[in-house]
Amino acid sequence: MDSFARRFLDETVQVLQQLDASGIDDMARIIRETRDRDGRLFLCGSGGGAGHASHAACDFRKLVGIEAYSVTDNVSELTARINDDGWDTSYAEWLRGSRIRRGDCLFVFSVGGGDVERNISVNLVNAMKLAREVGACLVGIVGRDGGTLRRWADACVVVPTVDAANVTAQAEGLQAVFWHVLVTHPDLAMSTPKWEATVGA
Repeated sequence: MDSFARRFLDETVQVLQQLDASGIDDMARIIRETRDRDGRLFLCGSGGGAGHASHAACDFRKLVGIEAYSVTDNVSELTARINDDGWDTSYAEWLRGSRIRRGDCLFVFSVGGGDVERNISVNLVNAMKLAREVGACLVGIVGRDGGTLRRWADACVVVPTVDAANVTAQAEGLQAVFWHVLVTHPDLAMSTPKWEATVGA
């Protein structure tokens, strides 16, 4: 009998088969260039994307050797900015306080990529707008049609939609896969993860 789990995993295979993987290689090149010029990598997202940003910042620092920060890791600063100035500007103002500049890179995790007209993920759109204004690179992993992120990014991966009822689960689940591809990408990896380093030991 065909279970939900089996159908979902079969759908994931379809998503991967439809994916344009060249976006991952393009992102690896941009992040490598950022590291080579001593630029910094800032990562952000909301909800599941914020979780990805925190975990990915760790791995980019440890495995890729780039100075990396997650916008939402300092909960005191984040909530102070939200309380005092509002959610929509909180990420952009954190980036401004971190002196984001030309030579840096902003990495965004999003399901829909942001849409100011529909008042969706305006915090991410404002962060992306600031990155563009100062001349920082913009990359990301996004679902649906890619939204503002796809239009503005120097490189991004758009997770194809097979079933609109599962767009969030598929996009957020595969975001974790794709940024792990990046931190192990031969153009970026500088360290071997612990368990891989013990193979044969």
